[in-house]
Amino acid sequence: MTILVAGATGTVGRALVGQLRDAGHAVRALTRDPARAALPAGVEVVRGDLTDAGTLTAAFGGVEAAHLITFTGAFGDWLTNGPEIVDALVAAGVARVSVLGGWDTGTLEPALDAAGVAWALLSPTEFMANTLVDHAEAIRTTGEVRVLDLGRTSAAVHEADIAAVALAVLTGAAPTGREYLLTGGEAVTLEQKLAAVSDATGQPVTLTRLSEEQARADLAAAGTSAEMIEFTIALESDPPPVGALPVGTVAEVTGRPPRTFAAWAQENADAFRAVPG
Repeated sequence: MTILVAGATGTVGRALVGQLRDAGHAVRALTRDPARAALPAGVEVVRGDLTDAGTLTAAFGGVEAAHLITFTGAFGDWLTNGPEIVDALVAAGVARVSVLGGWDTGTLEPALDAAGVAWALLSPTEFMANTLVDHAEAIRTTGEVRVLDLGRTSAAVHEADIAAVALAVLTGAAPTGREYLLTGGEAVTLEQKLAAVSDATGQPVTLTRLSEEQARADLAAAGTSAEMIEFTIALESDPPPVGALPVGTVAEVTGRPPRTFAAWAQENADAFRAVPG
């Protein structure tokens, strides 16, 4: 079957493209910039943008299933044109959809429901890859992570496990019509994550715990928006209970345990490793 993957150059999308190809499916990767996609040979890369439904008519043509995302890429920037996206995929006859969701319900989910499309929502609580975004530069350049850290635990999920659940939904191995809450198999603290990164790189990583006032000052000095500063502080000081402990969804769907953070750190060690200067 031919399956379209939106967000194909992101962490989950890229993993899903690879897994679909390994399973023998034809993959059509949707990206704003095909020239920079760097996807595996044999993947059909097409130009398109979920924010512009006019670019999707041709992209959905001949596709039997599609993996979509609810956001544009920026923090808190949800798609506003869900009904137009759904109109395009219904017109093309797309039969099954997996949706990688964000913090809130956007316009895509209710539009899929209203159209009667067979779809499922993937709800990861935290990506392991967030550690790259949040800390890789500091670890590479200084070997130190300076944050407000109150010992919050997170059962972060490997992006390849999210992709594996999406694959099961898209190919009919897992049912539509439900939400899949996705976590890793262990609850770890930031200190434990950094220790795993240190083990993977063979280089020391220091955690410096800041007060809330110090953390706000550091974030502001780094150019962090006021909205993101408040989100970061609230996440640490009053974390939501969901995601703090593992749930068994990945094992239920895939038949194997979730990948560990230590394994993820080994896979991504080069991104954290200091370059001799």
